[in-house]
Amino acid sequence: MDEAPATMQITDGRPVLRFERRFAHPRQTVWRAITDPAEMRHWFPAVLHAEQRVGAPIRFVFEDADPDEEALHEDGEILELDPLKVFSFSWDDSVLRFELLPDGPGCRLVFTHALGGSGTWGDRASAARQAAGWHGCLRALDARLDGRTESFEGTWWFALAEQYIEDFGLAEGTVTEGGDGYVVRFERDFVQSPEEVWGFLTEGDEPALGQAPPITFTHGYQTPGTVTALEPARVLEYTWLGGDGAPAGRVRYDLAVQDPIGCRMVVTQTVPADAADVVPVALAAGQVLLEVLFAAVHGDVRCPWPEERTEELRRGYAARLA
Repeated sequence: MDEAPATMQITDGRPVLRFERRFAHPRQTVWRAITDPAEMRHWFPAVLHAEQRVGAPIRFVFEDADPDEEALHEDGEILELDPLKVFSFSWDDSVLRFELLPDGPGCRLVFTHALGGSGTWGDRASAARQAAGWHGCLRALDARLDGRTESFEGTWWFALAEQYIEDFGLAEGTVTEGGDGYVVRFERDFVQSPEEVWGFLTEGDEPALGQAPPITFTHGYQTPGTVTALEPARVLEYTWLGGDGAPAGRVRYDLAVQDPIGCRMVVTQTVPADAADVVPVALAAGQVLLEVLFAAVHGDVRCPWPEERTEELRRGYAARLA
């Protein structure tokens, strides 16, 4: 099976993921694998309970979920059902569509997932997580069709998620301009809890108000000042110092629990209007810092600091802002 990566486009404010796969199996075989609940349980992330008709309600049951969790199911509806051609259904506020096309002795599958467009389950920042997950599901589908058992040991999800973050531009920071300067902002989706991510950030060096922040909250391109706001596993804010040693702006980390798993991190930095040259550096170093953190929480410790990557990003941001 060709493992071409997913593409993403934004349609009416909704991220739409698109996968295309060619199978050596006839459409009848693949159709059964993508529509029969007994077959889908071998590769689809939930078990479907529904009648095979347009308009039929669907209940998605997560058999491996923690039995203590309140919600072990979600709902949807069959939207299209054209045998051997199209199977489409809603899942909460998203839409999944499977289209089979003849391709020689085999067939080609075009799978799209239109995310809901809002919330931490269906917004743009969550697209890499979703794409990596579906990429793995399609691998399992291919294995099922071939009579193989797909192994998901190791760091397969991290490798895919990191690549999709890069491909979709989700690692990049943004900058907004105000009357008193600039605000640099990053948003990153984690499948780990806020407490787990906080643990990697602090590395046992818990921050304290009025003290310098732990080094893992900083990079070597600006001098950190002192912590001005602190809520463990949720908020850390500190000043950064200008060339005269006085506070020039603030860096703030906000972590929030997100649905359905993990946390959403937002990092912002304020830059005064007379220090515009700092902005490309803040964008580049901030992006690398989050890339290093994202790798670390998945067991990939990147040391020393990727200086060449930072400089490459700085040049790119500087050219774009110019």
